[in-house]
Amino acid sequence: MTHRAAEDVDLIGRYLRGDLAAFDELMRAHENRVFGICLRMLRDREAALDVAQETFLTVFRKADRYRAEAAFSTWLYRVTMNACYDYLRRTKRRRADSLPEGHDPADPRAQDPLESAEIRPDIEAALDQIPEEFRSAVVLVDLQGLAIDQTAEILGVPSGTVKSRVFRGRRLLAEILGNHKGPPRHHIDEHNEASPPAPHDQPEPGNV
Repeated sequence: MTHRAAEDVDLIGRYLRGDLAAFDELMRAHENRVFGICLRMLRDREAALDVAQETFLTVFRKADRYRAEAAFSTWLYRVTMNACYDYLRRTKRRRADSLPEGHDPADPRAQDPLESAEIRPDIEAALDQIPEEFRSAVVLVDLQGLAIDQTAEILGVPSGTVKSRVFRGRRLLAEILGNHKGPPRHHIDEHNEASPPAPHDQPEPGNV
């Protein structure tokens, strides 16, 4: 268990014993990544703020469902993704407006479209054009830097399915961007062979 994971377990335990300050500390530790996932999935800043808040409200109410044998971050990101999917279903979003001009300016040093995905508006727009299951895999693996195995636990699918979705998502993004050069980062091929990013020591999540 990593130091962060151990701290999370301690904070959850303190919160369940009535220490509200422990929940505030837990939220501060994870709010940036939760908001980042929401923003990349929804591509609307106000919606992302609302869904991030909804995520933490869910955790506030359902923290007793978390099991200490699971990494809290993995469980939290599963709650986050479910909240994003719920929002998309409620609003029947298909295409989102672009983020405000000037947001995340392009990095002129970036050679790989996916390397600079977090800062390029054209990739932000392209993400909105691919199916949600591919978008979620690309957001978690490529934009949030999570391991394939952890992403599989968050999405509730096998690791091979995540690899396939990331590969297909990258290919669709490249086609939309008119720059189909094949999967550039973790070398995922069509046979689902991959060299995943560095592991994050995340065990299987508990039930939400």
